[in-house]
Amino acid sequence: MCGIAGFVGWRVDRSESERLLEQMCGAVAHRGPDDEGHFSAPGVGLGMRRLSIIDVAGGMQPISNESGDVTIVFNGEIYNHRTLRRQLIDSGHQFATHSDTETIVHMYEEKGSGCVDDLRGMFGIALWDAQRQSLLLARDRLGIKPLYYWITDDGLAFCSELRSLLALDRFPRDIDRLAVARYLALGYVPDPMSIFRGVRKLPPGHILTWDARNGARVERYWNPVRPEISALDETEAVRELERLLMEVVGSHLESEVPLGAFLSGGIDSSTVVACMARQMDRPVKTFSIGFEEAGFNEAPDAAIVAAALGTEHTEFIVRPDADRLIEDVARIFDEPFADSSALPTLLVSQLARQHVTVSLSGDGGDELFGGYTRYTDMARRMELRPAALRRAVGAFARRMPHSSPGRNRLLDLSRQRHGRYTTTMAAALPLQDGGFAHADLAVEAGDFEDLLRPLFEEAAIRDFPTQMMLTDIMSYLPGDILTKVDRTTMATSLEARVPLLDHKLVEFAVSLPSGLKMRDGTGKWLLRQAVTDLVPPHVLQKPKKGFSLPIGRWFRRELRHRVDALCQANGRINEYVDPNAVRRLASEHLSGRRDHSGIIWRLIVLDLWFGFLDAGELAQPSLTDSSLVAVGS
Repeated sequence: MCGIAGFVGWRVDRSESERLLEQMCGAVAHRGPDDEGHFSAPGVGLGMRRLSIIDVAGGMQPISNESGDVTIVFNGEIYNHRTLRRQLIDSGHQFATHSDTETIVHMYEEKGSGCVDDLRGMFGIALWDAQRQSLLLARDRLGIKPLYYWITDDGLAFCSELRSLLALDRFPRDIDRLAVARYLALGYVPDPMSIFRGVRKLPPGHILTWDARNGARVERYWNPVRPEISALDETEAVRELERLLMEVVGSHLESEVPLGAFLSGGIDSSTVVACMARQMDRPVKTFSIGFEEAGFNEAPDAAIVAAALGTEHTEFIVRPDADRLIEDVARIFDEPFADSSALPTLLVSQLARQHVTVSLSGDGGDELFGGYTRYTDMARRMELRPAALRRAVGAFARRMPHSSPGRNRLLDLSRQRHGRYTTTMAAALPLQDGGFAHADLAVEAGDFEDLLRPLFEEAAIRDFPTQMMLTDIMSYLPGDILTKVDRTTMATSLEARVPLLDHKLVEFAVSLPSGLKMRDGTGKWLLRQAVTDLVPPHVLQKPKKGFSLPIGRWFRRELRHRVDALCQANGRINEYVDPNAVRRLASEHLSGRRDHSGIIWRLIVLDLWFGFLDAGELAQPSLTDSSLVAVGS
């Protein structure tokens, strides 16, 4: 696991190239504390920071082919690299290391940019072809690993985290207003946007090729949308899922350093740990954290599963300084990011890193198998027709006072189904819809119902429940869940692996009829059948509980001063929000009339993030050991 950074096309000499690479790689030292490597040639510089996992002794990067004209830096893991290696050796390729990184180099010699089609794993790849004078960037199919690029007048720069660009004097740091609007709506900046104008995220399942003559070209090589397998026998589907689960978890166990797993006690993490326990010759090391508030404490559930599966379990009840936690978690993200579950994820990552270097996670199960309650809730909601009736209801609702009972319900009824689903994922920005953005920013952001419309249209070959899941796989999963997991684990120099997002398992899951996932108002029906004999019965019986914190209560008590300060803020945040609307939302939340904790969190994080940016703190490694919140029982 690594952080990568570099550039092509820039007219700099070797000493300047080395200086730039040192700056860019130094900013992501937390992603790879074990080693640093650079490659410089006329017009190109590749750099990396390494967290050693596979071929610890010999897998240093950058790595080149036999002739030295193909060179790579790579962030991630390729789980089928041994199979590919055997095929390549049979074809005459010679290997100098045992690392998965070198496999990609030789696959590129065989197939060019098509090499990504054969890779199973998570990856951000930068590969320089000296003969063609071209750069290949590639991101894994689901977006597990990040990859940014910045096109300049004289070339292109790339990086795992934006802080590598912030370390450069030439980087302008201009804020993209539309990206801020998207953040305010969603709580994250979605692909392919970034918070900075001119910088893009390479979307999941895409490659970018660059050369001086043609510039940058972005192409998609994988799409999660699949036709439904309608004739699939349920018994066969259960057996195939059982087989795939054991296969993909087994493939994620290769490591030359200590390995463990996050365990919350829910279906997904329990499934991963159970599959690990079946295939390891020693007890699985598992980690969980809990909180004093009973409604947010999953530690007892995790302890039950750990005991049943015989794991070596480490648990801590966290009594953190909530105020300091907010600043720590806001600082580790290179863009504004407002999923509050990043806090417990950071804490459990810190806990796990004290014992292991690699930790498996159960992320992805909800999106693949219909686990979110919003899926079943939305499937039951009626839709108003015709469109004229919806428009009339919406117009009536917008004339009502913001605090009127039933106003939000009428606004919801005025939207089409995809727009109503958007309300479960995003906050409306226009003031007339109860939003909080500056009026001009809300206009720039466009119609709220259009926010996720293109993704629903892309998934239109499937029924509506499957459209919701596919939309999440293409947006919420990479933008929120996987960003959270990557940054929080990498901040502590811990590698996280997500076996449920192996693309073969994903392709099988998304092809299933929705009736095999959601049945009788319950999600994950097929997954439950497949793991009945793997996990303790308690796991299948308990209601879903999210990995979250009691921030609604915190904002009324321990963090009340943060809300008060937000209402008086006069910094950069006021370029994007309406102060009166912010004060209204805060008043409603503090009085207990409504829960606006999600929006308040977004605003506080944005304000903090601008402060870190202006102070130059985001150009530094995200956290140091001394700045992490202590975890203790």
